[in-house]
Amino acid sequence: MADQPNQKRNALESKEKTELLEIAKAAGIKTSGRASKDHLIELIAGGAAPDKTDTAESPRPRIRRAVAMSAEEFESSLSIPTVTPRESSESESTPTGESTPSDSGERRQGGPQGRNDRGPREPREPREPRDFDRNGRNANGNAGGNSNRNRRNRNRDRFERGGEPQRDSDTNYTGELIEIEGILDLRDDGYGFLRVKGYSPSPNDCYVSIATVRRLGLRKGDVLKGAYRPAASNEKYPALQRIDTVHGYDPEVARLRPRFEDLTPLFPDEKLHLETLDGSKTDLTPRIVDLISPIGKGQRGLIVSPPKAGKTTVMKQIAQSIEKNNPEVHLMVLLVDERPEEVTDMRRSVNGEVIASTFDRPADEHTHIAELCIERAKRLVEMKKDVVIILDGITRLARAYNLASPATGRIMSGGVDSGALYPPKKFFGAARNIEEGGSLTILATALVETGSKMDEVIFEEFKGTGNMELKLDRRLAERRLYPAIDVNSSSTRHEELLFERNELAQIWKLRRVLVGLSAEGREAAGLELLIDKLKTTKSNVEFLAEIGKGPNPTT
Repeated sequence: MADQPNQKRNALESKEKTELLEIAKAAGIKTSGRASKDHLIELIAGGAAPDKTDTAESPRPRIRRAVAMSAEEFESSLSIPTVTPRESSESESTPTGESTPSDSGERRQGGPQGRNDRGPREPREPREPRDFDRNGRNANGNAGGNSNRNRRNRNRDRFERGGEPQRDSDTNYTGELIEIEGILDLRDDGYGFLRVKGYSPSPNDCYVSIATVRRLGLRKGDVLKGAYRPAASNEKYPALQRIDTVHGYDPEVARLRPRFEDLTPLFPDEKLHLETLDGSKTDLTPRIVDLISPIGKGQRGLIVSPPKAGKTTVMKQIAQSIEKNNPEVHLMVLLVDERPEEVTDMRRSVNGEVIASTFDRPADEHTHIAELCIERAKRLVEMKKDVVIILDGITRLARAYNLASPATGRIMSGGVDSGALYPPKKFFGAARNIEEGGSLTILATALVETGSKMDEVIFEEFKGTGNMELKLDRRLAERRLYPAIDVNSSSTRHEELLFERNELAQIWKLRRVLVGLSAEGREAAGLELLIDKLKTTKSNVEFLAEIGKGPNPTT
């Protein structure tokens, strides 16, 4: 019996200091990590520690419960997504690397092997699926006891960044729905917003979920009419709950429409008459355009103009003539990077849609409204509508894309990124006459002679893409000859499809007269003669009849 203390001391001396600290802590002996190994042996061997059986038996009821758990109960515990607050607090309060009293008791029962003996720790395996970290996640990264709260936080954060919002409250809303109508603006992620105030974002916009978009086959630019519920406490926007019509049609009927890219493009073969026959001076511009460079449904036209040549006035008169003589056409005027006073004047002069972004707005807004405008026009064409877009101007739109688009690293002369010209080309190239019905006409202004190399490069890129060109001359504007149209440089491709055969012969005869005058070195003489003759006649039909009576000019 006298050898037992010596054997106990020898057993303690064979252990490491860290193991002695754990034994002392399990025995309830207060000590610090700075204590020497000899001091720890004296404390433990001096009888301060309680009996081993007491420390080992204290956690036994919990171990027996874990061992008694059947395989079915263990499988069911893996499928439980939450833990009780007591279990969560126990797991969180135990830091990594520290042992519980049950662990220390099991190690002492295992003998000198200590923590390397895995045998007594096997009954703790059923608790591993319940081991959650401080963020409420288990070892697999899944949400645990605070899963509902974490899910709400993630949904709220994702929605504030423009992501998918929480939709759990949709089924819980029992109040009255509110009627709404707007233009659908889809994001790249699949969800969208219903723009209720023009084409720009506003606080009153309504959220449209991905499920709704996929179920009804909605597309960007669709005009929706339906009802929404107010926003929940954790949501930023109200959510659309019901869709009654899409472009005035039943949603099930609208989803069967063809896609714009699948339609067949043709040359313009139906003329948009601009002559108003009111006898006013403002009718001169539409009459000259009808004779020199006629516009057909599906035309892709460029109005090439230097600064201060009267292009805004020409655009306004063309827009007024289109909506007066062609009421079946849906007119849209898109002003990009424009002066605010010009926007107000255009809205007061034209009854059609005027979509504008002034020069004090960022480039991202210019590109956004342009993309939404062209998508809206495509959706109308898919419904076999005739649409006319008057864009002012394609040069400023290309400049906006050059600022807003990510750089490709390939810079052209003038500082134009090669990738920045693709979006405006895609916009301008959407103009076409559709064989299945409908048409999209785009008349865009292009700036020249501005002294900017960038504007020159942009114009050269778009120069051969149009099939109609109306060129304005600054020298004519300086002589106060309005409209300052260069009658020799302005023309339309395949104009024979837009005129009757007898009219076409008279137009060619007029062309030969105008070219003969300009060949003599008098550039303004042709426009002066044309304006004088138009003032003496009431209509283009009468004017062409007088030309037919005259002798044929020699070339």
